[in-house]
Amino acid sequence: MELKSTSFGKHLAQHPYNRVRLLNAGVEVSGDKHHYLIPFNQLIHIRCKRGIVWGELEFELPEQKVVRLHGTEWQETQQFYHYLMKEWQAWSLEMSEVSAGVLQQQIESLTRIEQQDAWFKRSRLADVHKQINRAFEAIPVPVERLGEFENCRDNYEICLRWLKQGAQSVDRRNLDWTEQVIDQHRDFFDSVEATPLNNSQCRAVVNGEDSVLVLAGAGSGKTSVLVARAGWLLLRQEALPEQILLLAFGRQAADEMNTRIKERLHADGIKAKTFHALALQIIQEGSKKVPKISKLETDSKTRRALLVKTWQQQCSEKKAQASGWRQWLNDELEWDVPEGDYWKNKALAERLGSRLERWIGLMRTHGGSQTEMIEQASEEVRDLFSKRVRLMAPLLKAWKAKLKEEDAVDFSGLIHQAINILDKGRFISPWKHILVDEFQDISPQRAMLLAALRKQNSQTNLFAVGDDWQAIYRFSGAELGLTTAFAANFGEGAQCALDTTYRFNDRIGEIANRFVLQNPHQLKKPLNSLTKGNKKSVVILPDDQLEKLLDKLSGFAEDDDQILILARYHHLRPEVLQKAATRWPKLNLEFMTIHASKGQQAEFVIIVGLHEGNDGFPAAARESVMEEVLLPAPEDFADAEERRLLYVAMTRAKHQVWLMQDKNRPSVFVEQLEALGVPTQRKP
Repeated sequence: MELKSTSFGKHLAQHPYNRVRLLNAGVEVSGDKHHYLIPFNQLIHIRCKRGIVWGELEFELPEQKVVRLHGTEWQETQQFYHYLMKEWQAWSLEMSEVSAGVLQQQIESLTRIEQQDAWFKRSRLADVHKQINRAFEAIPVPVERLGEFENCRDNYEICLRWLKQGAQSVDRRNLDWTEQVIDQHRDFFDSVEATPLNNSQCRAVVNGEDSVLVLAGAGSGKTSVLVARAGWLLLRQEALPEQILLLAFGRQAADEMNTRIKERLHADGIKAKTFHALALQIIQEGSKKVPKISKLETDSKTRRALLVKTWQQQCSEKKAQASGWRQWLNDELEWDVPEGDYWKNKALAERLGSRLERWIGLMRTHGGSQTEMIEQASEEVRDLFSKRVRLMAPLLKAWKAKLKEEDAVDFSGLIHQAINILDKGRFISPWKHILVDEFQDISPQRAMLLAALRKQNSQTNLFAVGDDWQAIYRFSGAELGLTTAFAANFGEGAQCALDTTYRFNDRIGEIANRFVLQNPHQLKKPLNSLTKGNKKSVVILPDDQLEKLLDKLSGFAEDDDQILILARYHHLRPEVLQKAATRWPKLNLEFMTIHASKGQQAEFVIIVGLHEGNDGFPAAARESVMEEVLLPAPEDFADAEERRLLYVAMTRAKHQVWLMQDKNRPSVFVEQLEALGVPTQRKP
């Protein structure tokens, strides 16, 4: 069947198309010089219009394309249109049955996802989208028309929702599954730790994304979640014990996890390790060597003695070294350096010892040559940094000589070797799941070790717990950005939060949380307390009232109550503690630096040294060019890490915190705490 424009209509229309012919399953629109074949499977709509003189047919195609035929006789146009519509609709009805079958198969696949007794990973969403799009490509009618057919409409809308709102669909589905599975396994969550896990802990444990970061405030049960996660993987038979690796940043933390695993999970194959123990295992199995860890890493006295002795020897033997070090200490660190043979000054040597340890550690962690280190520095500080590297070179040489003498490696060398073995494929990772505690303390070097393990096996999942509010180890190479930009560094996954603290009361929590969040760059997270405090749970006192405070504590503290006295530096240990053993024999007093108190808790905490100055809190000591070049850039907020350090100190306390200030040179933190409502008292 064919429809042509009239001669008059063709003349007036001046249109490239002047006739249309019905084919078996389509139409051909043509003119003297053009023709357009339109199969029914590309036809979205047909419209018939009446012009002033003639008729008009309009064929709508995908992507808003339109083909028009003008100048036909109106009555003939109507007849052709009705016949064409009848044929097209009959064909469409037949094809809708085929389309319904294709869609039904896709819906059955989506239903299996909905009903699957497992977490649906977001990484699988792209595969679902591909399946739906492949199904649409297999449908014999334009996808836009599926909503017209009753037998296709509902299933088509479901597929569209997965395409357009897939992430929300996955979240909704996983939330329903999470609630169901937690309820189903309530006995496990109630018994896997000493106390039943709360809802936020349970949700974190069952999260099945490839990369999961659990942000957990102080005292919120981070280690409990890690142990429960390992137990959950075993319960669900998602991994064998030997396929689960737990990592901690210190031997004590690893031992604590192993004790919990033994008591709670009764699984012999799971063992928590430090990153260094992991690197040692990789080297042993990947190279058939048994590396020996240097005494420089295990004995702090030996380490500091070597560095200080080498420094003193260099200064005494070489005038250029003595002059260079004097300038470094005077100009850059702003220390008061004695005249003459200053390197023989015992107090100065002790003070410098910790700095030397830090700088050697940073240089060893860098792993590159001195030339590469210098090239890393910006042009503004490159010359100065080059001078500092040259001054440190003899100490670095002495360090390497000691390693060679011992036939041993240090921790930095250990991890570098392990990464090299992994990159060469000489160690096959047995682990499907890596669980990391205190993730905010991770350094770029340790992150590279994790990345090398996961690169070797792309199916390895990473589950990490940490607290960016407790990130206080930048000086040793920890990089906070690895936590705050977790997805960018370790792959898209999930971020959870533990919302309850089991340690301190709500007053301590309120002050500590508000104080740390004055830094707008800190990630916000809820942290609710189970116990009530009062206005005097956090109090500011003059530092000359410490003895009276301890007198008062001796009157009401229970025999098993712990009292932590914390300071920014070792040398700020209060003199009054020298007589504590006999003056207050019943008090369980312990002094330590705030850095050392990480992971500790006590009924009462006393924070001393809240004064301004180089050894104050916050520390006003200038950062050396060594830290400026070899450490991550400091945060764009005044005293950001020192603020987190005070947060750590306050949140060690279960019941009460006293902050001892020097009224003659008060810390800026005192004014900020007072603005948050912390009361200042003249006496305890």
